[in-house]
Amino acid sequence: MKMTNKEYAEYVKKKTPNSKLIPNLIKAFLVGGLICCAGQGLLDGLGAAGLDKESAATASSVILVLTGALLTGAGVYDSVAKFAGAGTLVPITGFANSVVSPALEFKTEGYITGTAAKMFIIAGPVIVFGVASSIVYGIVLVLFKLV
Repeated sequence: MKMTNKEYAEYVKKKTPNSKLIPNLIKAFLVGGLICCAGQGLLDGLGAAGLDKESAATASSVILVLTGALLTGAGVYDSVAKFAGAGTLVPITGFANSVVSPALEFKTEGYITGTAAKMFIIAGPVIVFGVASSIVYGIVLVLFKLV
């Protein structure tokens, strides 16, 4: 079957489902906001329980990552992500999900060649870029004597 570029574009346009942009934006905003509010509530609660600011922030991060990992393992986080879309990507729980999901997906290949090798397939580039960026930033600060 031969098609011109124009015919193909019309065919693709007809077959592509319409995007529900506004409802998707609202769901992402609300769910992402709820996750962030829960994190802030956790931080404030730990501070009220007597932890200093730095310790409360560290504990909050650890609890949120652990919660994201546990919810991913239980299959709950993926259900929330299907509903909320990008709203689950940005918070720290999204990072935990991006580490645990590939580990679960490849666990049948074994602990070393499956889980361990594939665990950082999504999050790895983010970690590498973050570390590399911080090194470049540190060098720039030292060169310009801003430290």
